[in-house]
Amino acid sequence: MSKKKILAVDDEVKILEIVKAYLEHEGYEVITATDGKGAISRLSEEDFSLAVLDLMLPDMTGEEICRLIRKKSDMPIIMLTAKVDESSIINGLNIGSDDYVTKPFSPKQLVARVNALIRRYESKFSTENILTYNEELFIDLDNLEVKKGDKILTLTATEFKILTLLAKNPKRVFSREDLISHVLGEDFEGFDRTIDSHIKNLRQKVEDNTRKPKYIITVHGFGYKFGGEVQ
Repeated sequence: MSKKKILAVDDEVKILEIVKAYLEHEGYEVITATDGKGAISRLSEEDFSLAVLDLMLPDMTGEEICRLIRKKSDMPIIMLTAKVDESSIINGLNIGSDDYVTKPFSPKQLVARVNALIRRYESKFSTENILTYNEELFIDLDNLEVKKGDKILTLTATEFKILTLLAKNPKRVFSREDLISHVLGEDFEGFDRTIDSHIKNLRQKVEDNTRKPKYIITVHGFGYKFGGEVQ
């Protein structure tokens, strides 16, 4: 069986060497790049299971690369950043990254996050049912696919997990802490409100009017619930 391929992008060669060594020891094939141009070239030539992107590169930002990836792929993306302010992290999540790791970081923790994201992305549900809501929203649990009408929606792994969790528990209100625990894992060490960024992105994709959502409902003071009607 071929190895899962990971793209690692960082202008610090020593960091790339460490990331490559630890991930290869875990059984992954790692392709590296030290700038945005190299990353884009590799993305055009090969298919990857996950990308690890440094936020600041010599010729472009990791955010710009993330945007380019999201135009054609929903593969998991981890951002590496020396910035620890909440706004930088939330901005990265808003443009489609699934997780972030702040420098300096533990290589073992990075490997654990890579493993977790790939497991979530590739996990298959035992049921063969397609969940249908309001006669227009279809969640295919076997193929990890979401359609609205005839249009396939491109969701990140995290967005798909949030939508599925809410949809399968329509009467339950999930707090931010609940969603983090179920979707990002109990070891997640970020800000509670990072989940809001994923919710915002999800609404932009599934709602007709994000100001009057009918699927992802805010329960003020408590969290979120699903508002779709099962068909």
